[in-house]
Amino acid sequence: MSGFRPIAITGIGCRFPGGADTPSAFWKLLKTGTDAITEIPPDRWNPAAFYDPRPGQPGKSVAQRGGFIEGIDRFDAGFFGISPREAAFIDPQHRLLLETAWEALEDAGEARIAPIAPIGVFVGISTNDYANLSIAPDDLDALGGWSATGSVASIAANRISYCLDLSGPSFAVDTACSSALVALHLACESLGRGECHMALAGGVNALLFPAPFISFSRSGMLSPDGRCMAFDARANGFVRAEGAGVVLLKPLEDALSDGDLIYAVVRATAVNQDGRTPGMMMPSQAAQAGLLREVCRRAGVNPGEVQYVEAHGTGTPIGDPIEAAALGEVFGKGRPVHAPCLIGSVKTNIGHLEAGAGIAGLIKTALSLSHGEIPPSLNFESPNPAIDFTGLGLRVVTSCETFPTGKSLPIAGVNSFGFGGTNAHALLEAPPFRPTPPVESGPDGVLLPLSAKSPLALRDLAAKFAACLERGDPMQDLAFTAGSRRIHHSFRLGVAASDRADLDAKLRAAGNGENASPVPSTPFVPPVFVFCGQGPQWWGMGRELIETEEVFRSVMEGFDRVFKRLGKWSLLAELSRDEKASRLNETAIAQPAIFALQMALVA
Repeated sequence: MSGFRPIAITGIGCRFPGGADTPSAFWKLLKTGTDAITEIPPDRWNPAAFYDPRPGQPGKSVAQRGGFIEGIDRFDAGFFGISPREAAFIDPQHRLLLETAWEALEDAGEARIAPIAPIGVFVGISTNDYANLSIAPDDLDALGGWSATGSVASIAANRISYCLDLSGPSFAVDTACSSALVALHLACESLGRGECHMALAGGVNALLFPAPFISFSRSGMLSPDGRCMAFDARANGFVRAEGAGVVLLKPLEDALSDGDLIYAVVRATAVNQDGRTPGMMMPSQAAQAGLLREVCRRAGVNPGEVQYVEAHGTGTPIGDPIEAAALGEVFGKGRPVHAPCLIGSVKTNIGHLEAGAGIAGLIKTALSLSHGEIPPSLNFESPNPAIDFTGLGLRVVTSCETFPTGKSLPIAGVNSFGFGGTNAHALLEAPPFRPTPPVESGPDGVLLPLSAKSPLALRDLAAKFAACLERGDPMQDLAFTAGSRRIHHSFRLGVAASDRADLDAKLRAAGNGENASPVPSTPFVPPVFVFCGQGPQWWGMGRELIETEEVFRSVMEGFDRVFKRLGKWSLLAELSRDEKASRLNETAIAQPAIFALQMALVA
């Protein structure tokens, strides 16, 4: 019987290799089977100076490739009220988490949070390359007032809470490669206990220093080919990668009542440890299988119902067979030959994000459930002979497939294992079906309010909304979201458009800096409305708004009741008369009608 409170994933922020800096861009990368692994950028370090194809050479690495993101040195410090001087001391991992946390809130339409919002922050972070680079033992004079807060792992979470004014639990997690999924587990547990109303959970990794490449290479863990070949006979190690991902979590019942977009539902999470194995980095099949059974028990799910597992799948000769054996023991057991449990690994696309690996797998799985499709796992040509796929009831997904249909919603698992033995698993379910509300008839035109913290950011935002329009998003939906579910910043632009073509042209012009002169407005100062007196009234005014705009109509109906009681005449009746019978030019009718119309417009 399940005792776990179902948790909805309502927002996603991400920075992954291959330019996957939005959920839609990441999904496109996954669905098209894109390999985002590249040569080590020369602006990180000189790769040739640390490369040697011979394994085990002192001070050398067999790896020349990895998964890298662009612009890791760039950060919009001013957006978060951070000075440029302080920003220089902040580890890029902290910066990435802060930006993706904000983007997850915006993606969920929760950016208009109240001050001191009870939102928890749980992040996985492990490496400290930036501190190694910036704090030299022989140059302690370079230390500044922000050196400690800029690099300490705990501040990676605390800075998010501080900058966004969040009062829920806030801490960093380090269990090596399972850190991000353990952070998710702790976030779900915190939500279940009522410690917070929503939670941000994520993970991060940055590749700034060659030392970890050398260490992992000397331990035989890195792929000389620069490919994560998960479950393949050629698997010879993993590929290091960097990036960040954050999801916003909310109790399912709250997300449904608030009408939120839901990517997927977390049915249960669980964490355990390998204990003593032949070596600290040697995984345990028994521990992994026990974890899978426990998470199914918590979710109240029969293991045979799990249709897909996003495996840890690093592509190591030892790890892959042990993980596959555990998956087969629990999820593949007793399945029909024609309906095996499907498996794959996002590491074949973007590499191994280490402390951030679990969030990359979680976001991939949430997007898969949201779209009803499983993207291909790359680099799988010949099955690892140490894995009996048929006997285990498993199959690697090599091309885009739809989730098998059944009586219940699709269920998928996400595996994540730390090389110190801490294992984590999450069971996800497709979002509950909700019928699309009928499109209300009304005017084609929209008013799209855009705002940012600088003129350049406003131009970029206009270009992003133009891209959404090009993607096919309904312009009424864009206008609603921009107006009601985004916070309004100091630099603003209102785009009034009569149809899609008009909106597209104006957004592109604004994105190019044309025909757009945003005026900085002061936040927190209420607007002032100036009402006109008698004179501008005309026959038929407000009719279309009364017919098509619910809020406008509601206000006018309220005034109609008041005027019927006080003046013994009907406002709605006077506004609906034909022109010859209209009394709108009479002072006793005109002035109340104009006032009511203006109040309805304000509302």
